[in-house]
Amino acid sequence: MPETQQQIQLARRPEGVPVHDDFRFETISVPEPKDGEVLVKTLYVSVDPYMRGRMQDTKSYVEPFALNEALTGGVIAEVISDGAKLKKGDVVIGTLAWQEYSAVSESALRKVDTGIASAQAYLGILGLTGLTAYFGLLDIGRPKKGETVVVSGAAGAVGSAVGQIAKIKGAKVVGIAGSDEKISYLKNELQFDEAINYKTADDIQKALAHACPDGVDVYFDNVGGPISDAVMNLLNDFARIPVCGAISSYNAKSEAEDMGPRVQSKLIKSKALMQGFIASDYSDRFSEGAKQLAEWLKDGKLHDEETVTEGFSNIPDAFLGLFKGENKGKQLIKV
Repeated sequence: MPETQQQIQLARRPEGVPVHDDFRFETISVPEPKDGEVLVKTLYVSVDPYMRGRMQDTKSYVEPFALNEALTGGVIAEVISDGAKLKKGDVVIGTLAWQEYSAVSESALRKVDTGIASAQAYLGILGLTGLTAYFGLLDIGRPKKGETVVVSGAAGAVGSAVGQIAKIKGAKVVGIAGSDEKISYLKNELQFDEAINYKTADDIQKALAHACPDGVDVYFDNVGGPISDAVMNLLNDFARIPVCGAISSYNAKSEAEDMGPRVQSKLIKSKALMQGFIASDYSDRFSEGAKQLAEWLKDGKLHDEETVTEGFSNIPDAFLGLFKGENKGKQLIKV
């Protein structure tokens, strides 16, 4: 067992797009577990777009990261010291610091069943990613057979799950992504009905109208910005719009940079529902969602795509890559 380890801290709050200087690597001691704790070794780290918001010192649905302290997120780890409930060799999931070893209360960890799926799937399709897609689409979007569902950020972790669940429910699915490789992935591997590369489309409005000749019944919004403005013009009566993310504005230096068309008149004319949400809204139903997602995964109805970056030192690079669209599916770091 080493005596020291690496930890990644928030060195400063980003202005605009985060850069490497916003992170700091520190050498710290490997902790000794106290009563009620176990020592765990980090195996996989999840990086997610919402973490960008936590790097700002602003009020939100979750506390901001503290300066000069470790960033935290979803982690798959291996227990390396016996506890009262957890034993050496158990594979667990928790919200842990970006460091190689952690002493953690047993109550803050959950043992994962690797007989159902790979351990890292619990950071993706069987974790908050899959649950966000499941509840946002089914509880707010409520797609019906034959309806048209549009998904922005469709090749990302949540977007790809949303499109697949919509297909299971019998909807026509149109995905929006940012590369030809991702378009091929959506259509050929995930069986989306249509997919649009917003970076190469001459006119995103015309491309959407062509892909959605019957209008849009459900728009699962992961990005906001001009793409979402264009979708709003195609809403059918009583359309539903789950608002999951707004990655197009996460790196804006001020709210004025994210000003666009107003949606009120479009919502009134279409009598549409537009509702923001976060996964924790459904925490009391997580077991329901996880059970259904696991069944679909086991039956081959869901495809779990991961982009895995190797090495603890590459965590910042993997995080920054989210804002360049480098990931396909869930972005993980194998430590």
